[in-house]
Amino acid sequence: MSFKALVVEKDTDGKTHASVQTLTEDALPAGDVTVAVEYSTLNYKDGLCVGPGGGLVRTYPHVPGIDFAGTVAASDDPRYAPGDKVVLTGWRVGETHWGGYAQKACVHADWLVPLPAGLTTRQAMAIGTAGFTAMLAVMALEDHGLTAGKAPVLVTGAAGGVGSVAVALLAALGHDVAAVTGRPDAEPYLRDLGASQIVARETVNETVKRPLESENWSGCVDTVGGAMLARVLGQIQYGGSVAAVGLAGGASLPATVIPFLLRGVNLLGIDSVMQPYENRLRAWERLARDLPMNKLDMMIQPATLSDLPGLAADILKGGVRGRVVVDVNA
Repeated sequence: MSFKALVVEKDTDGKTHASVQTLTEDALPAGDVTVAVEYSTLNYKDGLCVGPGGGLVRTYPHVPGIDFAGTVAASDDPRYAPGDKVVLTGWRVGETHWGGYAQKACVHADWLVPLPAGLTTRQAMAIGTAGFTAMLAVMALEDHGLTAGKAPVLVTGAAGGVGSVAVALLAALGHDVAAVTGRPDAEPYLRDLGASQIVARETVNETVKRPLESENWSGCVDTVGGAMLARVLGQIQYGGSVAAVGLAGGASLPATVIPFLLRGVNLLGIDSVMQPYENRLRAWERLARDLPMNKLDMMIQPATLSDLPGLAADILKGGVRGRVVVDVNA
């Protein structure tokens, strides 16, 4: 049977081009489970894979899409049967293995999780890797002592995908949330998600001048890295933690060890790609329970496969707010 997919090809001169094409099932990669994809989404990695590759894509032609949700069409694994609703994030799908920007996907059963009760496949992709990562970050902060009722929790890059979900989650859990953004027009959006304080990006986007500053934040979900992360570390309360999930501001960390030694600050690395199955289930169950669906709906920008080349370029320039949800059958 044929199906539509966004296929990225590379010319002999090294330039990539993406277009919607019709493929047959024998083109699919090897796997235990074939899924009729219903929705996918757009992440920064997807922008790289649809566009220049970013060193993530090994072979062409390639079908990107690091997330998808849909219905099992065929399965050689007893854990999944035709008709089961499933979600996939991570495992380098969409990078080294064909991904979710298609009406059909074939993957290994170990990479899937059942769609949590109470979520639709569309809602699952409004969450996607970004929301899943935000939940992992919140869980890590909680595991290291974060409780509501203390100083505000800082969220950097708050208008992006991870940041938006983190703001909504933390506010729903009773935290006072301070949202960092460089977009003045994003303030109404962030306040609607639950942010009680807006922090201008330029006030924290500087190299550390002093190793310790006022203890402003009980914790932080950081999507930026670089100089901003270094600055924030010196502003965390004694015993507080920063969950580092991104590097939009750079991979270097121009910081000192003083916050770790004198305030017992924790820097927690968050990886969503290779998370063990049980922790994936825990995170998805928490998302289904704790993320307000009305707030999730506010984040959604609908899209189709043909919209993706333009949106991929936009997300690489920081021009996408909230969550893009891709209806692969539209």
